Amino acid sequence: MSAFNSFMKLFLPKDRVFYSLFEEVSVTVVEMSHLLKKLLNEPSLEVREQIFTQIEDLEHKNDDLTHKIFTELSRNFITPFDREDIHYLASALDDVADYIFASAKKINFYRVDPSQGNFRKMGDLISQGTENIKNAISELRNMKNMRQITDSLVRINSIENQADDEFDTAILNLFATESDAKEIIKKREIFTVMEI
Repeated sequence: MSAFNSFMKLFLPKDRVFYSLFEEVSVTVVEMSHLLKKLLNEPSLEVREQIFTQIEDLEHKNDDLTHKIFTELSRNFITPFDREDIHYLASALDDVADYIFASAKKINFYRVDPSQGNFRKMGDLISQGTENIKNAISELRNMKNMRQITDSLVRINSIENQADDEFDTAILNLFATESDAKEIIKKREIFTVMEI
């Protein structure tokens, strides 16, 4: 009988595993976005480097969680929702974390003063977006509040549109006010990563 029970466990969905992992990833992404905002508001280069290290640690944690999702996907015959959707969602969340990390890394690497330009506004939008991602992810477990998921998705789309506009404004201001070509190249690259 125990062999049959073990066999049947293969066919039972591991809802809690996937949902818990997605929820943990979404919390990590929010933490990363809050640290990015903190980095963007920090005048001290030394303190920004410490904040960057915290972001890097969370990015590694997120990579581990994403790997666990993919491992669970390969282990489980039945999943709580479509396998391709699980894979896509995990990859998309990992991309968000990667771009937050890349933004912080470029700001530190290029020694850019994040108080200049539109960096803070972009950081605010990134943070708002990750909060809404977390809200939507937290509702996946029971799917009882589809309205909350839909509202979060609508807000994410609106935030993305605001980020597009902010990016255009930032680039326009950059070319209008910056005379050093190297600074233009560095800042434009950071704005591009933040917008993505």
